[in-house]
Amino acid sequence: MSARAQTPNDGMASWIGKAFANRSFLTGFLITLLVAVVALTSFLWTPYDVTKLIIADKTQAPSLTHWFGTDHFGRDILSMIMVGARNSIAVAPVAVGIGMGIGVPLGMFAAARGGMVDEALMRLNDLVFAFPALLSAIMITAIFGPGAVNAIIAIGIFNIPVFARVGRAGALSIWPREYILAARAAGKSKTQITVEHILPNIANQLLVQGTIQFALGILAEAGLSYLGLGAQPPMPSWGRMLFDAQTRMVVAPWMALFPGMAIVVTVLGLNLLGDGIADILDPKSRRQR
Repeated sequence: MSARAQTPNDGMASWIGKAFANRSFLTGFLITLLVAVVALTSFLWTPYDVTKLIIADKTQAPSLTHWFGTDHFGRDILSMIMVGARNSIAVAPVAVGIGMGIGVPLGMFAAARGGMVDEALMRLNDLVFAFPALLSAIMITAIFGPGAVNAIIAIGIFNIPVFARVGRAGALSIWPREYILAARAAGKSKTQITVEHILPNIANQLLVQGTIQFALGILAEAGLSYLGLGAQPPMPSWGRMLFDAQTRMVVAPWMALFPGMAIVVTVLGLNLLGDGIADILDPKSRRQR
């Protein structure tokens, strides 16, 4: 009796089994899921209203009433962290989407064309990469004013050259292969080959890089908010909370401790998730285990 042919569902089940057997992936996935759940929950419920100022309750230490304490305006820090997670969850994926949506096609186009086109695009790519997200945000803010949208644009612009390099490097490693030469001999255009053969074969690299940039996007958003270039009051953000806490470290250290921990835990979870995905998708890594 012949063996049953493997179906796509079998392959998916096998991938899921390998994923959850990987400690790095599992830990990162659970942390990331927790942050996402907290952000989604904040749309429906928070322990206290983050826009309501209660001066009489200012700088209260953590207690059963306020688990993470209160800030200098009497606002509940736990509630502010929950709402602040929205900005991180919203800004990072949109910024990564901008970088990936523009950078990957540019990188693959440069690899496909080669010659002067490749050289010109990569030099332009280097020029954009020379301006970090912070400097881009300052320039954009000077023109359009501070805000979360401008922070997304700035981080997204910074991500474009990153994904362009990944897309180009991955494509260049595949173009010389025999099945690509066969596709060209069959009359397929460079665009068809790029879409049908190049992109599917570098999707794993893009997925891993996207996870890394997601974590960096959260750090960038926190940094921009710390400088007053991100989400504006009364909307809480983790970076803004750290800015408000810097002059009150002695009297209310919890104001900096808990938002700082939120940033660290979120970035750690995403890095672990990215490492786990890289291990799962790398055949050499699996063979070594």
